[in-house]
Amino acid sequence: MHRIVVAALAASAILLALAWGCGGDDYFEEYDARSSGTAASGEAGAPVAEMVTVDPATAATVTGVVTFSGDAPRFPPVNMSAEPDCVRLHGGRVPSDRVVVNDGKLQHVLVWVSGGLEGKQFPVRTDAVNLDQDGCIYKPHVVAVQMGQAINITNSDPTTHNVHPLPRENREWNKSQTSGAPAIEYAFPRAEMKIAVKCNIHPWMQAYIHVMEHPYFAVSGADGTFEIGNLPPGTYTLQAVHEQFGEQEAQITIGASETQEVAFAFAG
Repeated sequence: MHRIVVAALAASAILLALAWGCGGDDYFEEYDARSSGTAASGEAGAPVAEMVTVDPATAATVTGVVTFSGDAPRFPPVNMSAEPDCVRLHGGRVPSDRVVVNDGKLQHVLVWVSGGLEGKQFPVRTDAVNLDQDGCIYKPHVVAVQMGQAINITNSDPTTHNVHPLPRENREWNKSQTSGAPAIEYAFPRAEMKIAVKCNIHPWMQAYIHVMEHPYFAVSGADGTFEIGNLPPGTYTLQAVHEQFGEQEAQITIGASETQEVAFAFAG
């Protein structure tokens, strides 16, 4: 009996080594998909969810703006003195991007449908989300993608960066990216909020990636506005999330072909 167990373990180790040697990333992506429930519905243990295709003729749209009142917290400017190549990319002081307020409008707020879509799944968005390294800063500071949706990470700087996401539910990875190198394309297989992304070479660089189960989300722009389109008519909970100011919720009922405005207001 012991010999059988040892032999089975040895065989498993050999198969794992072969899988790693013949495209380890693909092997673990497949493992992540199976573990997260995104595997094909025919596989044992895969959850059954209704696939929903939204009729564009009846689709609804949520628009809105995120405002900020009071005194915004002040953070020290970004210190790039350890990297002269980065300092030369800026004409002076580099402000922190943790809280960005323009004329009372709050940027980098994730707005998403947090309730009302349970038991439904939607086709994965085919448009890619871009995250650039520009001026030794991640731009934009916050991005959101659907599970399986491509995110393209580019390096517009004249120096090398190291892209290092730090997920809790997805697999951690890090890749070096030289100046002008091809984009790093990646798709997270599991839903997960607020994945921090750092650069191992330039420790002040940080961004956040939100990975959503469905395509109904947006991140507020420099003017605080957001838009969530192609939404099935229904009753939903919307949640606004900011890394510094926490979360807010709003309840809406939206009809076919309707556009509804929702406002979120944060304060210092």
